[in-house]
Amino acid sequence: MVGCVLAGCAQPVASDPDATNEAVKPRVVTVALPHDTDDPAIWINRAEPAKSLVVGTDKDTAGALYAFDLAGKIVAQTPTLKRPNNVDIVAGLMLAGKPTDIAVTTEREMQRLRVFRLPDLAPLDKGDLRVFDGDVARAPMGVALYRRPGDGVVFVIVGGKSGPADGYLWQYRLEDDGTGKVKMTKVRAFGRYSGKKEIEAIAVDAELGYVYASDEQHGVHKYRADPDAAEAGQELALFGTTGFVSDLEGISIYPQAGGAGYVVVSNQQADTFRIFPRAGTTGKPHDHPLLKSVRLSTRESDGSDVTNVPLPGFPGGLFVAMSTDRTFHFYAWDDIAAAAGLK
Repeated sequence: MVGCVLAGCAQPVASDPDATNEAVKPRVVTVALPHDTDDPAIWINRAEPAKSLVVGTDKDTAGALYAFDLAGKIVAQTPTLKRPNNVDIVAGLMLAGKPTDIAVTTEREMQRLRVFRLPDLAPLDKGDLRVFDGDVARAPMGVALYRRPGDGVVFVIVGGKSGPADGYLWQYRLEDDGTGKVKMTKVRAFGRYSGKKEIEAIAVDAELGYVYASDEQHGVHKYRADPDAAEAGQELALFGTTGFVSDLEGISIYPQAGGAGYVVVSNQQADTFRIFPRAGTTGKPHDHPLLKSVRLSTRESDGSDVTNVPLPGFPGGLFVAMSTDRTFHFYAWDDIAAAAGLK
């Protein structure tokens, strides 16, 4: 649009004929960040759910992680980070003998991960968590955390700007280095890559033990999250290969009882989110056909997260998505489910 120079200005929206609803409106829009929002993660305060937070990246050379309260106000931020890309959160990493909730982000221009304590975002690493052996061409972008239910071991899975046709994702074990800081050890490289663009969005379903990765112009890959699982090296599914205008982006997993629920994937250039069954179909747990597509008010959404935990103002759970106006939008899952005709 001539004369429109701000990221939030109205732009033509590409078609997604599967989304027929009026755009769902967010219940909260955060204050705008200085540069470029990219990816959010939700932290649940188990003692006081009303004090839960959304942590989001400001993707810039002078960027940072920011923590927002449920009203969308900034309550904490990290020191400057050089292009933090994606972020994820896990509860209960043992540090200095105590279970600690952490946020992990990729610091793209430094080829490393950064780890911060929640809720205050205090640093928990020594700046030495370099990924992909420091390969600049494979600058880290996507990140997902997995706490193995059986033994509580915490892993991080990282995707980059480039990589090989097989072994695109690298998985590391996170643990205390003996001083209360985080160290990591590579445990495997896995995951196919089409070569078409990149793999950024990664999400782990810790309860069912799966990891999903958006091969941006190809489809969603599905694998076992446990590096020691019998099928650890096997691709279990490739879905979402049709119906996306261009990029498959943020992945969010909304769990329901008995393994039911939804895998939600951003159809970035259409401003819609395409929804797939978490449990697959009858007798086929790795069959993920499209259920619904829903239009939201976010623009060009790159990253998202969701929780089914009831929170003030979000009784059925909170869905968060970034928007190109440098904000994050907070939606009630109930509003999305109603618009999509989900149960």
